[in-house]
Amino acid sequence: MAPKILVILTSHDKLGDTGKPTGWFLPEFAHPHREFTSSSLSITTASPSGGLAPLDPASIEMYKDDPSSTSFLQNHKSLWENTAKLSTFLGRADEFDAVFVPGGHGPMFDLVVDETSQKVIAEFAEKGKVVAAVCHGPGAFVNVKLSGGKHLLEGKEVTGFSNAEEEIMGLTKAMPFLLEDKIKQEGGKFVKADEPWGEKVVVDGKLITGQNPASAKGVGEAVVRAVKGG
Repeated sequence: MAPKILVILTSHDKLGDTGKPTGWFLPEFAHPHREFTSSSLSITTASPSGGLAPLDPASIEMYKDDPSSTSFLQNHKSLWENTAKLSTFLGRADEFDAVFVPGGHGPMFDLVVDETSQKVIAEFAEKGKVVAAVCHGPGAFVNVKLSGGKHLLEGKEVTGFSNAEEEIMGLTKAMPFLLEDKIKQEGGKFVKADEPWGEKVVVDGKLITGQNPASAKGVGEAVVRAVKGG
């Protein structure tokens, strides 16, 4: 049976009080998706609200010359237009080999505080499944506690979108918090590339994180290796 991955997408489509649209970021699902499917991994998508998970329109424009992103956009719309409701996956971690959270600014507003998301991710971690995210996706981990009260990230090497990258984007004030700071506050050992926008993938046991869009392909590769035991 092919390994199965649950992909959790954001349901949030507004960037703070800026009035701008947001959601999940195209290459951060497109690039891992290519790695997953080329290795015959089965993908199921879910979101807090179910149905359409908003794709950040800015990411479509930014990656219009990226073949993997444009192919994904054209050929796999059902993955984000028809997501299952995340609550239906409570207690079902045994059916999957990994959970993966793409970034985009959307997760910083809903997955961060969504109790169902926290419970699902905790279940995967406690069952010894691969738990992965890229860019702002690790925001979904910052409030996850395991059944014994220990924080998911405590003592773990983790990466995610850095303070410097958020500042370059000019969105520091639009965020409810800075991801780098929050990971450190929750006991994670934050690591990052030498320069902003550099590729950085961090693997600490079954926890896999990537810093930014450039790291998405590497996260996909790391997840494939982890679930296939390579």
